[in-house]
Amino acid sequence: MAQSYRRDPQHDSVYKRPRDPSSDFNSDKRHRASEEAQHRPAETLSAHRQLYERNFPLYKQPVEVGFFSLDSHRNFFNDQRQLRYYVEPRKSCPDFNLRDGYTNRFVKRDDGVKEKLDHMLKWILANRDKIKTRDQTSSSSSALGVDFVTWRGHLTKVLTTPYETQEGWMLAASKFRGTIYISEVETEAARANRVTRSERQEEMMYWGYKFEQYTCADGADGTPDPGGVVNTNEAFCTVVQTRLADHKLLFSGEVDCRVKDAPPAPGCYVELKTSAEICTPKQRSNFHRYKLLKWWAQSFLPGVPQIVAGFRDHDGIVVSIQTFQTSKISQLIKNEQNCWKPTVCMNFCNDFLSFVKSVVKEDDPRLVYLLEWDPHRDVTYTVHRDSPFTFLPEWYVKDTRSHHSSQH
Repeated sequence: MAQSYRRDPQHDSVYKRPRDPSSDFNSDKRHRASEEAQHRPAETLSAHRQLYERNFPLYKQPVEVGFFSLDSHRNFFNDQRQLRYYVEPRKSCPDFNLRDGYTNRFVKRDDGVKEKLDHMLKWILANRDKIKTRDQTSSSSSALGVDFVTWRGHLTKVLTTPYETQEGWMLAASKFRGTIYISEVETEAARANRVTRSERQEEMMYWGYKFEQYTCADGADGTPDPGGVVNTNEAFCTVVQTRLADHKLLFSGEVDCRVKDAPPAPGCYVELKTSAEICTPKQRSNFHRYKLLKWWAQSFLPGVPQIVAGFRDHDGIVVSIQTFQTSKISQLIKNEQNCWKPTVCMNFCNDFLSFVKSVVKEDDPRLVYLLEWDPHRDVTYTVHRDSPFTFLPEWYVKDTRSHHSSQH
């Protein structure tokens, strides 16, 4: 199947040097390679999907090395207190009202507050011993034993880039003690969309959380409480370790719930989604092309095996529920003409990480390499020292250096 764990021994570079090395003289100095310095890394990375239709790269089965919880005030806890259990609806057409509670039982997280990697960094400081050097065939010169630390959501954006036509992204990268940390920077377009969302858009964002409330219980033998408060500050996050080709990854992602009697994590986890009901062939095609791409990428990365989707009508009533096996999604789309391919997503992510390694050379937590991409453009980068883009907090840098000193 398309997303099985395979490796392509051939690896063609798709890094490109700019067509006009003298075209950019802004004060931020976009790095450009000259003819006199061909040994330098390429300065851009193409996102053209045809370049990535190679065999599926090696992607090791993700292993959960830890987890953490965020409470109703976004306080960090190094435990599972926020983990919920999936309760399958008794009816295939449950008539859940996703609008219920929006006006009077909803505490919304302030999405204008950018937490960067802070919660994951707190987990690292509390769990250094759990980060394992699992693969001796791929050496890592980092003190942490991994090449990259990031959020799952950032990698999801990278995976879907070859097929994205609407939204660009900005990712900040800093190298510290041999590990490259990647954090997202909000683009101007994303900020504009956030601050101008309509009331209808705000309510529809709530619907996804409300669906979780209808299908999740606090305990293994509990029952859902749809009459309670929906607080989107609360979260349970898995921390997984894996390897994509030669890149050792440590990343975290929010998990909606787990199945009571199931394999060990992450094999027990379930991703919950809502989507508009599908009534026409065109709607089904769009669902396959766009929504399933993001659903697949989000769940495939951490090894979440199933996605439960509530299909709702225009008024927010769930009219049907369908379960998707992450490993079989590529089979659902195989008859769609010119549809997305898992191999393209993973090969682009692999080449993107190689590109990041090639440009992020200086080991300095105050130095940020800002990687930018817009639809139909190449990935480019700029370099910033002691700038507002700096994201590794002093408490993390200081504690890490202190720990390293005490070990020697």
